[in-house]
Amino acid sequence: MTVSPDLDRRFREAAATLGLIDIGFDVVDTPIGELLVAASDRGLAAISFETDDDRVERLARIAGPRVLRSPRSVDTARRELDEYFDGRRRTFDLTLDLRALPPFTVSVLDQLARVPYGETTTYGELARRVGHPRSARAVGTVMNRNRIPIVLPCHRVVGSTGELTGYAGGLDVKQTLLELEGAR
Repeated sequence: MTVSPDLDRRFREAAATLGLIDIGFDVVDTPIGELLVAASDRGLAAISFETDDDRVERLARIAGPRVLRSPRSVDTARRELDEYFDGRRRTFDLTLDLRALPPFTVSVLDQLARVPYGETTTYGELARRVGHPRSARAVGTVMNRNRIPIVLPCHRVVGSTGELTGYAGGLDVKQTLLELEGAR
């Protein structure tokens, strides 16, 4: 049985209105490619460079199994991302859903969020800021697993020599984001 696009849209809108979605997501077109953006009732839960079905399944582990493509769920995040890529936004005003993350990860992400637009920091400096000066590698692991890149700007973290190091979207995307911000 095929469902008409109108019926599909109304179903998704009704589910959102009735609070029947744990995580709503959509695929957002950006200058760096498509991003899967997901939000719960607590806030922005994920931005992913991967838009495949496996990523959608992983969203269920954040807030619950009711994951549905719901463009309306990510309207605010989409608008702020558009403004960022247009050069009209330097900070994000989004509430974040960081549930199920360990305390160390949350403390690192909190410090990461304080790295200003157009500036970079190092893994070692972030480790010092969270009170664990010898934990640069652990900070790197947090950056690698950051489920809300761009908004939590792990692209602003570079190696101790200033070299670009790993990034989920690829080093070319990291370079593009830093150039957009004037940091490179």
